[in-house]
Amino acid sequence: MHNDALRKQVTGALSFAQAQVRRLIQNHPDFYPLYTDQGNWQHIKPAWTRWCDGFLPGMMWLFLESGAADDPAFWRAKAQHYSHQLEERKEDRDVHDLGFIFYHGTYKHWYEATVRDGAPDQALKDVVIRAGQVLALRFKPNGQYLRSFISDESLFIDIMMNVGVIFYAAQNMKPGEMSPEKLNAHELNRRAMQHCLTTRRTICRGDGSTSHEGIFDLTTGEFLRQATHQGYRGDSAWSRGLAWSLYGFGTCYELTGDRRFLKQAEDHAEFWLTNTPNHGVPPWDYDAPFDGKLTMTQPDSSAAAIAAVGLINLARLTPDRVRARAYEDFALETVDTLTRPPYLAIDDPSWEGILKRGVYHIHKGLGVDESVMWGEYFYVELLTKALKLL
Repeated sequence: MHNDALRKQVTGALSFAQAQVRRLIQNHPDFYPLYTDQGNWQHIKPAWTRWCDGFLPGMMWLFLESGAADDPAFWRAKAQHYSHQLEERKEDRDVHDLGFIFYHGTYKHWYEATVRDGAPDQALKDVVIRAGQVLALRFKPNGQYLRSFISDESLFIDIMMNVGVIFYAAQNMKPGEMSPEKLNAHELNRRAMQHCLTTRRTICRGDGSTSHEGIFDLTTGEFLRQATHQGYRGDSAWSRGLAWSLYGFGTCYELTGDRRFLKQAEDHAEFWLTNTPNHGVPPWDYDAPFDGKLTMTQPDSSAAAIAAVGLINLARLTPDRVRARAYEDFALETVDTLTRPPYLAIDDPSWEGILKRGVYHIHKGLGVDESVMWGEYFYVELLTKALKLL
C-alpha cells in the first residue's frame, strides 16, 4: 500500500479511537473496563485480576504524545484525573502487572509530559520508581523469578512486559537510596535480570515460541514444567504470550544493553513472521486445531497490535538492517489490516470499543471476539508509532 493512503487510514483510526474513548468516559465516568460483552464495556461478567486499569489513561497520554489529540486541554485533564486515581496501586502486592499500570499506562507518561513542558515533576517519577520496588518484592530466590499473581511456584510470560519498571526504578533511584524494604538499585537490577534470564531459560523455546507459564519446585527452585491458563496446551504457542515476550525482551534490551535479550526478541520475531498470516493477525493459539468451532478459529487482534509495536521497536534496536526492514514491513501490513473493518469498529455504531476481534480468556469464555483494554492501548500505541514511520 502507498504510504500516503496508509497514513490517511492511520489518522482516521486515531480520530475514531479518540471518539470511542471520549464516548467511554462520558457513558461510564471513572470506570476502568477490562473487556466488552457484545461490544459493551459495562456488564456483569467477571474479571480475573485488576491488571488493565492503566490502559485507559494510557491511551489519553498517547493521544497527546502523538500530536494528534483533537482537544489537548481536554485529554490532558482527563489523563491526569484517570492516572491520579490509580496512584495508590503502586503499593499493590496482589498483581504482577505494575509495569502495565505505571510504566506503560500512567505515571511514566505523565512524568515525561512534564519533561516536555520543561518542568520535570520528580514526584511523578517517584511513583513509577515505587511501583518497580514493589514489583521486585515478588522475587523468589529459589528459582530466581518474579512470581505470578496465581501462586508462588508460577512464572507468567506476561511479566516480561512488567519487569521493565524494575529496571527503570533501579536506574532512577538516587545513589545510596534504599527502598522501605531495604532494597537498593543493585538488588533491584539483579532481580530483574535474573527474572529475564530464568524466563528465557525455562519458557522460551528453541523455535522462537513461548509457553504461558512455568512451574517451579518452591523448595529447590528446580524448574518443573511448562503450563498454561490461556493457551491451548502447556506446550502450545499462545499468540498473546508470544507478543508479550517479543515486546518485553526488546524493551529489556533497550534498558540494559544485554544482547541475550535482543537475541530472544529476534527469535520471537522470526517465529512471528514465519507463522503469522501475511495480514498480520494471528490465531489466538498457533497450535489450536481448526475444527470449525469459533473458539478454535478465533483470531486475536490484541496480540497482533502488541507484536506489531514490538516489531517497530525491534527494528530500531537491531543492528541488522535487513531484519529491521522486514519487521517494519510486517508491522505496517498489520496496521493496514487493523485500520479497516472487520477489525476496526468504525462501521458499527453500537460497538463501544475501538478494535474488534480480541480475546481475553478462551477457556473461561470471557471477552472472546470482543474489544479488550490492552488491545485498545497497544493499538493506539501502534497507530502513533506507525505515523512516525510513515
